[in-house]
Amino acid sequence: MDIKPPFGYKDIAPLGRNQKVRLLAPGELPAFARALNSIPISYTEFALVAREYPIIFSAAPNSQTYAPVAVLGMAAGENLYDNGGKWASNVYVPAYVRRYPFCMTKVTMDKVEQQNRLICVEKAYLDEKNGEAMFDAKGQPLEKWTQIEKLLSEYEVDLERSREMCGILADYGLLEPFTMQAKFNSGGAPLQLTGMHRVVEAKIESLNAAQLKNLVKKGILSRVYAHLLSLDNFARLLDRKSAKKAA
Repeated sequence: MDIKPPFGYKDIAPLGRNQKVRLLAPGELPAFARALNSIPISYTEFALVAREYPIIFSAAPNSQTYAPVAVLGMAAGENLYDNGGKWASNVYVPAYVRRYPFCMTKVTMDKVEQQNRLICVEKAYLDEKNGEAMFDAKGQPLEKWTQIEKLLSEYEVDLERSREMCGILADYGLLEPFTMQAKFNSGGAPLQLTGMHRVVEAKIESLNAAQLKNLVKKGILSRVYAHLLSLDNFARLLDRKSAKKAA
């Protein structure tokens, strides 16, 4: 059985009913997220993420496969929402972080990818002494696990909707690469972010009626405009960086 960990996870294993898991404390930032300047987001998160973070589309190297991400920093390996190992207060925490150390992943058996996904956990968080049980002595799920499992299941469905959305935006030719440059008022070398893609609003006008109807029907158009409005949040990132620099 071949299990590939998602981005940011190191070594995962299927969750057993008799295992105890060390859960993240409220607001705790997983170690992998401390060195990220962007993090994946899902379909239903757009409105919440757009209030604080810039939303851009990233592409795998030499690929036309895109994914929406929230930008967390102005430089590689920089998370400006890392406040001493805790996520900055009073801002939305993306579900990719909140589900940790659990995940759902595809499994390959005898070189054949299985249809159903498997619930796994980061092995480093298995802790028989200090961890929390997810199931009772009879193997029945506890309330805490019921909530976690719901988050995991809903998130996976949401990711599929994100993939569909990105595929449609790419097929319609609405995405273009762009860079972001910024300078501090106090001087110093300018910052430059590359490898990002955004929707070209002007190209929406060129869509035919069927394409435009499809964007509206699937709820993609509203997310496109949330994405476009969120780009103003690069100014917030710069303010955060300036504040940390001053501190």
